Amino acid sequence: MKQLTESLFKTLEASAVSNPRKRAHHNLHEDLSDPVQRLCVAIEPGSYIRPHRHSPDKWELFLIFKGSAAMLIFDEQGKVIDRAELEPGVCSGTEAPGGEWHTLVATSSHTMLMEIKKGPYAPLGPDGLAPWAPDENTEKSGIVEQWFRGAEQGDTFPHTL
Repeated sequence: MKQLTESLFKTLEASAVSNPRKRAHHNLHEDLSDPVQRLCVAIEPGSYIRPHRHSPDKWELFLIFKGSAAMLIFDEQGKVIDRAELEPGVCSGTEAPGGEWHTLVATSSHTMLMEIKKGPYAPLGPDGLAPWAPDENTEKSGIVEQWFRGAEQGDTFPHTL
């Protein structure tokens, strides 16, 4: 039996805090080829996830256990077309449809999520990464991650960075 326990959460939180990417995960699926990928994710403010998209048949579902986060959906030019707040205590989750540009951002410390997505796992190619967003681990990515935390529907990605 696989369990999500407070002990697991504390271990993941400590890993996320010390990880330069400010996130850590624990897979519940056995193999990257599994048809459904299930993982527990600890994410901290400062974790930049470059906007990306998967093939049209690959969705991602996020359910929150603690902390808070936001899912942003963008159009082709980087305009925010939807924002979903994820907060525990109220049945809170969101699904990014396949083929849509999206990102997830932690809006508070010690955020813990369950991510469920269609497998098998396949790394994103260049077409899966938003061309208007900076690469991870760059000076601009930190500025953009801060922008994500406050970006609202209708806001346009700051292309001038």
